[in-house]
Amino acid sequence: MTRFGTRVAVLLAVGLVVTQGAASARPAQTAVKASGITATVNTDGSYQIRTRQPADWTFSGTVGHPLTSRSNTAGSDSIGGYQQVTFGYTDGVPRTASIRVYQNAPVVLFSATNQSAAANSAAATFPALTTPALPYRESFQHKQFSPYQFNGSLAPDSPLVSFDGHDNGFLVSAADNFAVANLTRGANTVANGITSGVTTLPAGFTHRTMLVAGQGINATFTTWGSALTALGGKRPIPNDAGVTLNNLGYWTDNGASYYYKYDTSKGYAGTLTAVAKDFASRGVPLGYLQLDSWWYPKGSSNSWQGNGTDRGGEYRYQAAPELFLNGLAAFQKQLGLPLVTHARWIDAASPYRQQYTMSGDVVTDPAFWNSTMNYLADAGVATYEQDWLSSGAQPRYNLTDPDAFTGNMANSAAAKNVSVQYCMALPWNNLQSTRYQNVQTARVNEDRFERSKWDTFLFGSRLAGALGEWPWSDVFLSNETSNLLLATLSGGMVGVGDAIGKENTTNLLHSVRSDGVIVKPDVPIVPVDSVYPAMAQGGTPPMVAVTHSDHNGLRDGYFFAYARNGGSQSVSFRPNDHGIAGASYVYNYFTGSGRLMSAGATFTDTVDANGSYYVAAPVGPSGIAFLGDAGKFVSLGGKRITQLSDSGTVRATVSFAANEKSVTLHGYAPSAPTATGGTVGAVHYDPATHLFTVTVTPGADHSAVIMLTH
Repeated sequence: MTRFGTRVAVLLAVGLVVTQGAASARPAQTAVKASGITATVNTDGSYQIRTRQPADWTFSGTVGHPLTSRSNTAGSDSIGGYQQVTFGYTDGVPRTASIRVYQNAPVVLFSATNQSAAANSAAATFPALTTPALPYRESFQHKQFSPYQFNGSLAPDSPLVSFDGHDNGFLVSAADNFAVANLTRGANTVANGITSGVTTLPAGFTHRTMLVAGQGINATFTTWGSALTALGGKRPIPNDAGVTLNNLGYWTDNGASYYYKYDTSKGYAGTLTAVAKDFASRGVPLGYLQLDSWWYPKGSSNSWQGNGTDRGGEYRYQAAPELFLNGLAAFQKQLGLPLVTHARWIDAASPYRQQYTMSGDVVTDPAFWNSTMNYLADAGVATYEQDWLSSGAQPRYNLTDPDAFTGNMANSAAAKNVSVQYCMALPWNNLQSTRYQNVQTARVNEDRFERSKWDTFLFGSRLAGALGEWPWSDVFLSNETSNLLLATLSGGMVGVGDAIGKENTTNLLHSVRSDGVIVKPDVPIVPVDSVYPAMAQGGTPPMVAVTHSDHNGLRDGYFFAYARNGGSQSVSFRPNDHGIAGASYVYNYFTGSGRLMSAGATFTDTVDANGSYYVAAPVGPSGIAFLGDAGKFVSLGGKRITQLSDSGTVRATVSFAANEKSVTLHGYAPSAPTATGGTVGAVHYDPATHLFTVTVTPGADHSAVIMLTH
């Protein structure tokens, strides 16, 4: 059965406000208000949501029947304190609905419960809203990797963000039942129910919907994602959570040197062991190694190669004996690194179909997941990668099986301290990840990261990052500087697939320390707000994307910009718009030049299709713009600059790998600065550019403190 089933046309007319006759009295109202949002419910069954910010907007609807009960309550949940109107009505069956507005966030949570079993019909759809008439929309397609789209047809499992040319917008999505949610839109209407493939809703069934309004498209995504993850019980995942997020990795998936091939003189296991030794000998040790779908037997042939070009699904999820003679655990011990292991769906010929409870082509049985995760944990597996979520690895779409599939997978993995990565995810998979603390990463674009996938990567990172998943770009080669840069700026995994002896160590050390620890930003890089209306208007506007590092109220921005028209284009951004307070210095990483920007000023430049990269640092009370480690893409990332302050003197604490001898720091100063600290070398200052460098060496604790004044 497909995700959509046989879709019914939701009667959006139920979302229109009932017009009162001329002689009718104004209906009695119950209203609650919080965060500048007022929710009003009338006795005739109509309701309104009014916002004050970012604009005076009204969202209106009706349940189509007079209310049988109505009450106001106050309380708190995992999102925060709230005010709520709860009301009852009868539409063939008794139903209860509520509208909740939050005290500290512009979030509205709608909830609808049928008190007895009922047919799934348009009558069960709540809310169904008329909305402000904004000109642009972004949503995510029901396809592998959930690719973004502007102004396209809405997939029922996608969030929908509507916005104007000033970056004002609102976002609507399901808040639960993600796999079977049916979000629909018409001309200035939006409604959320359950897909028609589910014919009956059991007694007590509840479906929830979230509405967020905001100034700034990225801010709206962030508010929505924070609320949805809080509602699902998922806490923010640190960008160094576990070895796969903290360290450089090696990948063997499609596009890598050893995808379904190896050095025949060494064997597959011997080839990968040699890879790990080679990286370590070159001063860029790996933290983990990924085994792609080649590592287990597939298809009716029950072999690692599978059935020809399509290869098939998992026959048995264990190491192929012809590749790993002594098993997966023995190989991992020989390798000496944690593993990431890829998984497909269950093949039609697999004996698992007789052993375990199945749904579609995946196992829902907790016994399978417990056994699988025990096997992986015993073999030193750090992350389980569930691939093919958009096609083969799908359950039947009903009210139980999607939760059983993803929930038993995540819970069994969590019990063994194994994290989960989603690959080829559909929109609902990404939303579902808000329920699972150990779903830490998600692939956001097609196989083999390259220039043609940058757009998809950046917009996919916006969705994944909002929902608590660190985006993963997929494999590339270490001599591909821009791909390495963008992967580093994702804040997530960084992994390469070079052949033995082909590593570009110099390039990799722009991303990682000499112990393989990634120096990364605090949040994923995403398109700046102004890109959204420009893209929605059509044509090929340039891309500008941003991320940042925060230290004690000081924010440093990292901007990547590229032409999308095949030639060159002018780009601009204001550092102040991205939390970089006051005056700033914008430094072009690859040209080594920069520009002092007054508060509120707009930086402009011309970029080509390969892109330009800028570090923007605030000019603090000292008059210095501290740019951090001159050799790192993310020059002020927390794994290098652990503490930074400027109260008239710049004070920075620098962290070193155990075998690092020195780090060169740099920045802007109006005149030659003075550097102090027990491990600080001489300052080199260029009076023409106002740029300085200074070398620091570590103390016994592998750190150094430097103070700069001018």
